[in-house]
Amino acid sequence: MKSFLNIITYDYLQRTRSYGFLISLCISLAIGYSFVPEPNANYSTIRIGEYLGVYNSAWFGYVTAIMTSVFLSLIGFYLVNSSIRTDVETRVGQIMAATPIKNSTYLLSKTLSNFLVLLTIAFLVFMMSILLFFLYHDARFSLEIGQFIKPYLLITIPSIFVISALAVLSEVICGRFSILQNVGFFFLFSALMVNSSPSNDSNNMLDVFGSKIVLNQMIAMVNEHNGKVEKRDLSIGYVVGSNSALKKFEFNGVDFPPLLIISRLLWVLLSLLLVIGIAPFFHRFDFRRPFKLKKTSDEAISQGNSGHISLLSLPAPQIDYGVAKLLKTEMLLLIRHGKKWMWILNVIGMTFLAFLPIEPAHQIVLPILWFLQVGRLSELTSKEHANGVHYFSFSSYRPLTRLLLSQILAASLLMLLLATPLIIRYAIDGSFIAISSIFLGGLGIVLFAAVLGILSKGKKLFEILFFMISYANINNIPFLDYFGAINHDTAYILKMILIVISLGIVGFMLRNYQLQK
Repeated sequence: MKSFLNIITYDYLQRTRSYGFLISLCISLAIGYSFVPEPNANYSTIRIGEYLGVYNSAWFGYVTAIMTSVFLSLIGFYLVNSSIRTDVETRVGQIMAATPIKNSTYLLSKTLSNFLVLLTIAFLVFMMSILLFFLYHDARFSLEIGQFIKPYLLITIPSIFVISALAVLSEVICGRFSILQNVGFFFLFSALMVNSSPSNDSNNMLDVFGSKIVLNQMIAMVNEHNGKVEKRDLSIGYVVGSNSALKKFEFNGVDFPPLLIISRLLWVLLSLLLVIGIAPFFHRFDFRRPFKLKKTSDEAISQGNSGHISLLSLPAPQIDYGVAKLLKTEMLLLIRHGKKWMWILNVIGMTFLAFLPIEPAHQIVLPILWFLQVGRLSELTSKEHANGVHYFSFSSYRPLTRLLLSQILAASLLMLLLATPLIIRYAIDGSFIAISSIFLGGLGIVLFAAVLGILSKGKKLFEILFFMISYANINNIPFLDYFGAINHDTAYILKMILIVISLGIVGFMLRNYQLQK
């Protein structure tokens, strides 16, 4: 029991003392501050048709609890789903594997450590919600602390515990395929959100986020306030529009039925059972591969048995201060990265770009094809740290104008090479603005990957953000259109040029700062 608690304690302290956690905490508090907008704000987070709740304790408590449950379920998963991988990279896992600790005990400790990390953020957002009450509340209403504690206890805490367990399960099942974890969870989260919608007829006890019964109660109160029953549109998120024009209703909280409380506890119990059930399939940090004999020539065998290497047989070293050799090397590293069968998908994508109608090819096929390169781009400027050769690389001749420049140029050439069929079709049509958009989009996403790789010294942040950007582009969200699939005007080109220049300057400044340190 003592070793179990020690693992949880040390793992929690290690993660909460990192700069990444502090940055995530600051971002979470900034977002939590916006969960309940000030009375004259031009947006709302939870709105029932044209109605908005009066700012009493129940509204602050339940709204922030629901928003925290949803926000931490999405962002929190990506924050904690690398605990086992961290033990692999730091070699702590091999030490753990040599101890008598059981797989189930280790995985449970990781689950509880994940939960404590998310619980820390949830607690600070809880305190933020009380502060917001004193800043924005209606003077007619006093603080009722129970209206804050109850929703966080029954809505938020079980939700983030389930997410903590899912993070461990995904690491055990998907192993080192972090992209599969990130993409798979996003679609799972989308399905859970649909199930949590009040328009869905499923039972409240099947709602992982625990918000469905509250939202249904809000709709019922609006109908009661209005005097008639209507099917009202409920909006969750950041809905733009003046709050002063909305009608008000008084929300006084929810009396949770005993069965619903039991169901929230059952979700926690089910998560624990799933973690224990997956324990026999845990790799326990054993990545040994079966030994395979390779056929070698008689000459190679004779050289190997000689016990030494002849220096005369080695090629003479050649000094070259140019970028061409580095550019070639970086291009080969990008092409040879990952599984070879992925290039079959790339060729299929390029074929679709050549023969599909030009509009769906640009709007759908191109972002998917570029997203398939996420594994290559995510390690563009972080592979030196991942492989422990950053001291060697950064001490090379002109690492900024040679090494970093060659990495950016190689990745940009790869992205444009994949988009070549579409570029040729636009060139035939004379659509040079569209060609410029694709060029700027490819260069922009490469610079974005380079900046995030330098900033985070890892690939996880870019993988998550690039997936969300690609998903948004496939769904035709104009704000995140970075390759001109929706916008084809001069103003868009100028905006993209400004973004590309800014990313380039930031990337070189960050790398230069690292070199000086």
